[in-house]
Amino acid sequence: MTPPPRLPLPPFTLETARQKVQLAEDAWNSRDPERVAGAYTPDTEWRNRAEFLRGREEVVVFLRRKWTKEHDYRLRKTLWAFTENRIAVRFEYEWHDDAGQWWRSHGNENWEFDEGGYMARRFASINDQPIAESERKFRWERGT
Repeated sequence: MTPPPRLPLPPFTLETARQKVQLAEDAWNSRDPERVAGAYTPDTEWRNRAEFLRGREEVVVFLRRKWTKEHDYRLRKTLWAFTENRIAVRFEYEWHDDAGQWWRSHGNENWEFDEGGYMARRFASINDQPIAESERKFRWERGT
């Protein structure tokens, strides 16, 4: 059975690439691992820092672990570049650990989509920077 298309579909235009980035940002800010993983192909390939994942199930496990550690997570993604079925983004997110230390994590992601609009590959390079609570930029109310 063919899954329903995940709009917008490649080939991307400036408008549809921006839409895809906003949809990803919204999903990640939900902190719902199943919602996020639903945007990826069943056999998706990921590199997240030095961790390599394969498949939606591994993505869900990874995200559950991530958001158990990264409290009050808030993310912004910005379109950097795009081609027919690829998008590059820059991102920043803020979170605090169990000890109350705030962090700003920032980096780049490269995405490749299949013809149905699902992300087949995600390669993320991420750096973490400790920040004081007063240096936080992302202070909007958390959604559910």
